[in-house]
Amino acid sequence: MTVIWELDFYSRPVLGENEKKLWEVLICESALGVERPVDSLFQYSKFFLNTDVNSASLREAIGEAIAQAPAPPDKIRFFRRQMNNMILKAAEEAGVPAYASRRTIALNRWINQRMAEVYPAMPNYKESSNPSVSMGMPSPRPLPDQLIGQKWAFVNLEASAFQDLPEWSVAFSESFPLDLADIAPDMTIPGLLVFSPRALPLAAWMSGLELASVKYLPGKPAQLLLETGSNDSWVLATLGTDALKQEGEAFEAAKQAANQVHFLGVQTNPESEEFAGFWLLQELNLA
Repeated sequence: MTVIWELDFYSRPVLGENEKKLWEVLICESALGVERPVDSLFQYSKFFLNTDVNSASLREAIGEAIAQAPAPPDKIRFFRRQMNNMILKAAEEAGVPAYASRRTIALNRWINQRMAEVYPAMPNYKESSNPSVSMGMPSPRPLPDQLIGQKWAFVNLEASAFQDLPEWSVAFSESFPLDLADIAPDMTIPGLLVFSPRALPLAAWMSGLELASVKYLPGKPAQLLLETGSNDSWVLATLGTDALKQEGEAFEAAKQAANQVHFLGVQTNPESEEFAGFWLLQELNLA
């Protein structure tokens, strides 16, 4: 099984001995594709003075985490684009490939928990908001012609339907335990199914993009977007009628009711009972 880590390296709302904000490395095992309890996932943290913030310190921390972990990582995901060069350099020197990604669900939950419970209880806590990573929304790009789906459809499934998701036969997929997102078994999870005779190549292409979320973007015209990487966006479909816009709005409303959890599936046609690709997603508030 591929071992994925999620990493953050940034300042925290706690002052160090030099009266400057402490920095912290947070590393946790991703819950994506992991079947054991979330509480058992590996975690590592270490504080630094702001004068020690460099790729060498981060590389050392990654090495310490690898030495403590039950298994070394095959890849590292990170969402904070301001730290892109430093994280990529440190990870490369530690021998682990790193990728900018918004699929950092376990890390986001851990950061929120520490912001609410851990840092306020520390000496020299200085209240502040979680630092923004917003860099503006890029212009969505069109999908490559050969990868455009011929049809698509919004669908809804009860959360309990995903209990055996790890056992599904899917060529390309990634999921996470729904309790990580505080989803009850009877909640409704919205999703999008894309149909294409080239379903397998389309799913393969999507699997290499660090999928983040599917998003309805109102406007003239309204669009259905695939958010990937740290800040990339692709046009899945243009919603040119009022009926389609209403479906897009309903999809977004259902996402909000399900704590932004949703799914994306790729099939050859609507009659197919198999998926070429299936991803359980959560749109995270990283801005």
